[in-house]
Amino acid sequence: MKALEFTRNEVRYAAAALSSRLRPGSGAGAGPLHLIEREPFDLPGEGWHRVTTLLSGICGSDLATVDGKSSRYFEPWVSFPFVPGHEAVGRLGDGSRVVVEPVLGHQARGFDAPFSDAAPGDGTDYRHLVSGDLEPGIQTGYCASTGGGWSSEFVAHESQLHPVPDRLSDEAAVMIEPTAVGVHAALKANITDGAIVAIIGAGTMGLTTLAAIRHFTQPGTVIVGAKYQEQKAMARELGADLVVDPGELQRAVRRASGSFMIGDDLSGGADIMIDAVGTAATIDAAIGTARPRGRVVLVGMPGKVSLDLTALWHRETELVGAYTYGTEELPDGSRRRTFDMATELVDAADLGRMVTDRFDLERYTDALEQAAQAGPRGSIKVCFDLR
Repeated sequence: MKALEFTRNEVRYAAAALSSRLRPGSGAGAGPLHLIEREPFDLPGEGWHRVTTLLSGICGSDLATVDGKSSRYFEPWVSFPFVPGHEAVGRLGDGSRVVVEPVLGHQARGFDAPFSDAAPGDGTDYRHLVSGDLEPGIQTGYCASTGGGWSSEFVAHESQLHPVPDRLSDEAAVMIEPTAVGVHAALKANITDGAIVAIIGAGTMGLTTLAAIRHFTQPGTVIVGAKYQEQKAMARELGADLVVDPGELQRAVRRASGSFMIGDDLSGGADIMIDAVGTAATIDAAIGTARPRGRVVLVGMPGKVSLDLTALWHRETELVGAYTYGTEELPDGSRRRTFDMATELVDAADLGRMVTDRFDLERYTDALEQAAQAGPRGSIKVCFDLR
């Protein structure tokens, strides 16, 4: 079978980092990612299935890995060589379509679930991610035992598989995983009715979080900072009240909240700031634009950043990470699986239209450059198409 394999090679990883500084996405050609022919992955045990890939998305964490920019934090949490691709829709042997919830949770690794009906990402101890029946790996796509969606075929545990409703296209189905991240972020924000919410960034994560905020919460005003025309148009379609250039976001929040400027920060500000970019500059801006005792939700994957946290301390701002998904505790006391909520949202908001570009696996260098430069090139979600 064909697969894009990422190996542990420090020299080529450094070469990818150097190349990507000159041209984002070019680490695919210089780094330790190669298109290979290999034998299919073995089924690790009972409850495992072979999945033939249909579409597999390229996300920010994939690009950080390929371009040599991912944090060293993740090294103990992955195993080499791995086949990337955690946003994946495929077919089982019986012909049915499934979308993969990629977290390699307790059941996939031979442990008891932390509670009845738990999702793979639930639990308060991550030791199972590096032990049990598999090699270490936080998700499908980062584990040497399972493979990932950037290949003709991979293996997944039944606890990870969700049937795709017939009414959803493959493009809609491949958006379920990134949408689940947006749903989780929107709910982590604890948005009260009438709140002022501002989102930094209108790539896939910013847009799916916006869609989730509009579908599952009742904010008063939602302001989005977006760079590119396609992103701005999509943000308006998904329910943003105001879409501005990133440099104008703080001014827009100041007007909406009736705040003053004090130095570089607002006297008041947004109740909730969503940072869907994750750089030192955007985290700093989010803290300074959130009101005192407001909340900043970090959904964009940060790397190693340097920050002056005096404002966080002085303003008593909550800084919250929003990583993946699991089981959500809803305000009415009920619980729902994030993936179920994401499937509902993809259908209701027609998020399959966010898939703008499809590439054959053989054109992986072109695909990764397109994804890394998606905004200026007029793209949103870029996928590998193995149909």
